Amino acid sequence: MRIPEELEVFRMADALVLEVYALAGRFPADERYALTSQVKRAVVSISSNIAEGCSRSSQKDFLRFLELALGSAFELAHQLSLSRRLGFVSAELCAPVEATVQRVSKMLVSLGKALRPSTQHPEPSHPRSP
Repeated sequence: MRIPEELEVFRMADALVLEVYALAGRFPADERYALTSQVKRAVVSISSNIAEGCSRSSQKDFLRFLELALGSAFELAHQLSLSRRLGFVSAELCAPVEATVQRVSKMLVSLGKALRPSTQHPEPSHPRSP
């Protein structure tokens, strides 16, 4: 079992929730039950999946939850892009949040790679030329 707060990616994803909620507060009121809700759900899902994965006893299960968190991060990136392109928030306000989502995504990928057992077989040794 892992402690989520000990993982840098969890701490960053947790802070991202606050950033996204503040940004989503600027969306039009008529989007409250549409894109605003989706953005909030996606961002909470990132840190929640990391936390739930930490509770799992097997590495395989933990990796699966990291993949789910990564999927939510990709979903959030798309939703933020839509929000910006629809004019709900300015590019200036959205850019730092989008950059954080990208950093979290890269960290999730890196952590997954570090934890995944190597599936590569060593190169066969070639006989030396005389």
